[in-house]
Amino acid sequence: MAKEKEIKTNAMRILDRMKIPYTHYTYECDEFIDGMQIVEKLNLKPEQVYKTLVTQGHSKAYFVFVIPVEEELDLKKAAKAVGEKSLEMIHVKDINQITGYIRGGCTAVGMKKQYKTVIDASAQTLQTMIVSGGRIGSQIELTPEDLAKAANAVFAEIIA
Repeated sequence: MAKEKEIKTNAMRILDRMKIPYTHYTYECDEFIDGMQIVEKLNLKPEQVYKTLVTQGHSKAYFVFVIPVEEELDLKKAAKAVGEKSLEMIHVKDINQITGYIRGGCTAVGMKKQYKTVIDASAQTLQTMIVSGGRIGSQIELTPEDLAKAANAVFAEIIA
């Protein structure tokens, strides 16, 4: 029987092209579930799993933040990190139009456009971190440095 070909996401194709090693995890899921449910489904350490959030600044520019799944984004710290007066979360219905990804499958790598991206500084203490693989049911594990390289991101203290 032929081996099933793994369907790569845009994020995975970019990592492959950049020769960045990663581990791909999949889980069964038909609709959005939150990060803690993913942690449980895949039996992961919560401190290793990060979520991707998209905001819009006072200037109308979009910004991407990657933070621990159990934490909240501090909008004041995040605004300071990207040089904005203020930030607000984008509406869930706008995620696909802005990023090319859907809620629950949004990752900092391979969005429609390259937005200024900040990864919480806590990631720098980890050997590897786990983020969305670019679709619901897909997670990728890679080093924080490799994620920063692939997403053209910087590290800063951005959680509450």
